[in-house]
Amino acid sequence: MSQRHAKTAMYEQFARAGKALSSPKRLELLDLLAQGERTVESLASSAGLGLSTASQHLQALKDSGLVRARRDGTFMRYRLAGDDVARLFALLRTVATTHLADAERAAAEYLGVAEADGDPVERQELLRRARAGDVVVLDVRPAVEFEAGHIPGALSIPLGELEQCLHDLPEDVEVVAYCRGAYCVLASDAVRLLASTGRRARRLDEGMLEWRLAGLPVEVSVA
Repeated sequence: MSQRHAKTAMYEQFARAGKALSSPKRLELLDLLAQGERTVESLASSAGLGLSTASQHLQALKDSGLVRARRDGTFMRYRLAGDDVARLFALLRTVATTHLADAERAAAEYLGVAEADGDPVERQELLRRARAGDVVVLDVRPAVEFEAGHIPGALSIPLGELEQCLHDLPEDVEVVAYCRGAYCVLASDAVRLLASTGRRARRLDEGMLEWRLAGLPVEVSVA
């Protein structure tokens, strides 16, 4: 094989990973898998996909080397192939919103540029305050994501259950809510709900994806 053919073959293999990232739904699946290992059924439900369509997207991600799969009884469970995949996904979002005006506008429209949810709490501040016990750390992601990995000491109340579970939160301690990451609105929605009841509440700056990538402690629920 000539050097030119060898170089072309190399770039063709690089392109396999890039091709897998070309689907919006596959990117959404990577976002979900950045929270932890999930079954196909769970991923399909969260991403609004049919089971067969989700399986096809996951197979494409697996073929590209971005995810791994294992059988658990009658279920297939998927996870990211490594933390480098999570970093790649996070960097792709940053590059898109930095250099594509349409991406920046779309993100701003989804997240809301004028949300009145107060100044976010930095990761190190939250870690310090959580260890001191002077704040309630609230995970508002779905329970399956909490179980796969969460901030140590966090209380799990999915956003859809928060209004009915307000009695589980003390009224005299500040609540810091967090969700999946910088491009997730669950924590902001939770903060607005809590504030409407008179509670002191802020959100964590960014979320669980960035917490993991920063190498901060993560706790896994044991069934």
